[in-house]
Amino acid sequence: MAWSFRAKKEKCKICGEESDKISSYLSLCLDCIREGTERSSKIARSVHEEARKEIRLPKMDRSEGLTCGYCGTNCKIPEGETGNCGLTMNKDGKLFREFGTPEKAVGSWYKDRHPTNCVASWCCAGGTGAGYPKYARTEDGDIGQWNAAVFLGSCCSHCLYCQNTDWHRMASLHDSVIEKDELVKDVVDDRSITCLCWFGGSPEPQAPFVYHVSKEILEKVDDDRLMRICLEVNGNFDWRLLKKIARLSFKSGGGIKFDLKAWDKNVYRALAGITPETIFKNFERLGKLHRKREEPPFLRASTLLVPGYVDLTEIRNIARFISDVDPTIPYSLLSYAPGYKLADLPKTEKDFALTAKNVAENEGLRKVTIGNEHLLE
Repeated sequence: MAWSFRAKKEKCKICGEESDKISSYLSLCLDCIREGTERSSKIARSVHEEARKEIRLPKMDRSEGLTCGYCGTNCKIPEGETGNCGLTMNKDGKLFREFGTPEKAVGSWYKDRHPTNCVASWCCAGGTGAGYPKYARTEDGDIGQWNAAVFLGSCCSHCLYCQNTDWHRMASLHDSVIEKDELVKDVVDDRSITCLCWFGGSPEPQAPFVYHVSKEILEKVDDDRLMRICLEVNGNFDWRLLKKIARLSFKSGGGIKFDLKAWDKNVYRALAGITPETIFKNFERLGKLHRKREEPPFLRASTLLVPGYVDLTEIRNIARFISDVDPTIPYSLLSYAPGYKLADLPKTEKDFALTAKNVAENEGLRKVTIGNEHLLE
């Protein structure tokens, strides 16, 4: 259940501040989270641990076990347990996984007509015609054609405001499976499909599947056919796999959109359960590819404007970072739809979103937009 406004104010467990923009579930204010005291960190960790128990996934801060390595988290997996994503298992002192391999993934897919509701549709080839005629069917985009939208049922973060919680069930139960050969055949045989988009959840834990499916599809489609490879990610990839996937995406005219959730590492951890060092490093590395193609823009970014937790300081620092990588990178500021454990927060206020846009542009970014404007209060 998502509420657009809550009259009752919640009190921060540490400083006692009261606000309708303090989640009753997290019970911490932004200032206390940023301070990063042992007490605030312990509260945030326990909140994530309890929530993950409910969705039958392990806690994220284990210090003993085999190191996984499938994504940038490099989580430790004790004997007889699974990794943070619910896919990799430690069996008898050896890592094993049935899904997220080159042949099989947990997830589902469907056809989505262009222009889609993709976060990057305002700047991509399929949504705008950017890069026509090499990367788009018309100057207005691929209107009337289709996108193959692949939802991967896993994630290496745990956002308390997750907007696509179907991955929780998929990751814990493995109850929806995609086979590589079937997906490749379906996409290659359907000439109305001009774009393959990976999202979720998030693609990182199942990157081997993403790479091998994308590579085989590009090898099998006719030379004169458009087939862009696009991703919406949290960015916490193992770099060796991300580099290979990025080359396919770039060559095809597609792009990769990073969800940069916050700048401060304590805020990031409180909201998503992980810290962002690997994410920002990967984004910075991909800036080199971005600079090699003007249209359509290869690297994209977004931030969800979570009331009370993603303020103008976070936006300013994220925008400054993106601008330092390349000021032409498109940046989407997304209006907040209350959900999951932070469902009692209000929606994003219109004045705040407009101010955040100005802040991002003042840091030098040339392409900034507000997404989900219909949600603004």
